[in-house]
Amino acid sequence: MVSTVTNIAIDCANAYQLARFWSEVTGHPLDPEDEPGDDETEIMLPGGPALHFNEVPEPKSAKNRLHLCLRPDTSRDAEVERLLTLGASLVADHRKPSGWGWVVLADPEGNEFCILLAESERVALKSSRQRDGYGTL
Repeated sequence: MVSTVTNIAIDCANAYQLARFWSEVTGHPLDPEDEPGDDETEIMLPGGPALHFNEVPEPKSAKNRLHLCLRPDTSRDAEVERLLTLGASLVADHRKPSGWGWVVLADPEGNEFCILLAESERVALKSSRQRDGYGTL
């Protein structure tokens, strides 16, 4: 017997507005039935659980114990810049001089998420490391 994850719930103050931000981040639309003022909204992610936004009365008060890690299809740094222009804010920069690392951002309501290296960047860095005699990661 197992359980299936059907959605990732994100508590927020304005479900529709936050879902619009995440729609831009993921490139996937809100549920067509969602409208401004709805206290619950959703983004269906292909092949995965939905992002479900649920309005709650209390504000965010501490660091997330669970967060999303996003792997862009372009590059980590280009995606960080794109998301900052959409309204995300920089929380922590864990990029290393070697090219490895990630960046922690927050959405407009303060929910943290990470931007990882694109798969092509990971492959290039791993190949470079192997050529330099460091072995596999």
